[in-house]
Amino acid sequence: MQTRLKVHMALFAVSLLYAATFTIAKLAMPLYVKPFAFILLRVSVATICIYFFHRHFVKGAIQDKKDLWPLFVSAVFGVAGNMLLFFKGLSITSPINASVLMLNTPIFVLIFAAFILKEKLTIHKISGILIAALGALLLIGGRNFTFNQTSALGDLFVTLNAIIYAFYLVYAKKLMVKYHPLTVTLYAFFFGFFLVLPFGLSQTLEIDVAHLPLSIWGAIAFVTIGATFLTYVLNAYALKHASSSLVGSYIYLQPVLATLIAILSGKDHLSADKFLSMLIVFSGVFLASYKKLDKNN
Repeated sequence: MQTRLKVHMALFAVSLLYAATFTIAKLAMPLYVKPFAFILLRVSVATICIYFFHRHFVKGAIQDKKDLWPLFVSAVFGVAGNMLLFFKGLSITSPINASVLMLNTPIFVLIFAAFILKEKLTIHKISGILIAALGALLLIGGRNFTFNQTSALGDLFVTLNAIIYAFYLVYAKKLMVKYHPLTVTLYAFFFGFFLVLPFGLSQTLEIDVAHLPLSIWGAIAFVTIGATFLTYVLNAYALKHASSSLVGSYIYLQPVLATLIAILSGKDHLSADKFLSMLIVFSGVFLASYKKLDKNN
């Protein structure tokens, strides 16, 4: 299978897992598991999974000790910072506000990639990302996006999350090329565990483990293994073989897939305007991904 196709399949799987997370995570949070406890669980379980997977299939190591600092920075921006800011922001603002503000991520990726990685700002990248942003904005109901004093702090947290996650996608690119993607992810999550531990420990200890329903255990397993371990591993693989802007552009597929999941589960219905918005998103992502992969692949 060609690398180009593998990258697109990996990024599509990431978008699908993240899209399902919004619905599945709500089953457990905040009634059974509080936000910061969920983050600690995500990082802890993912770190263990990555460690064993890495030990059996990769067995790579960081040869240059100077790279430990960039790995720590990746943990701050790509693991601890973005998770803490997003979950805290989501608890204060509305889901619609959070969804709209997260659409800033690919735009910031494009900006950071141009300055840090010297990626060319081609017409395909710029127009594709803007078209996908328009479609995603229409799909999630951008007209309901409103600022007020109640949600202002949450909106700020989500915006900061979008910025630092965009920075991570660009900053970690060189590490992903130099080392095996899973090696970089392992170190980032190892450092990230100690960064989120002070925030999530007390809430984690409050979880009534003995009385958690089976469905909640399933939701926790999906979020920690599927939406954390698998998504970060697949994103790392994509970053090794594709541009940061392509990886970022797939964020626009999340509202599309989230809508499809809601429709298939009977919680929403497919209308003409939603279908048109989905087509706009897919068109934008396709245009943004045009000739994005390395020429050697």
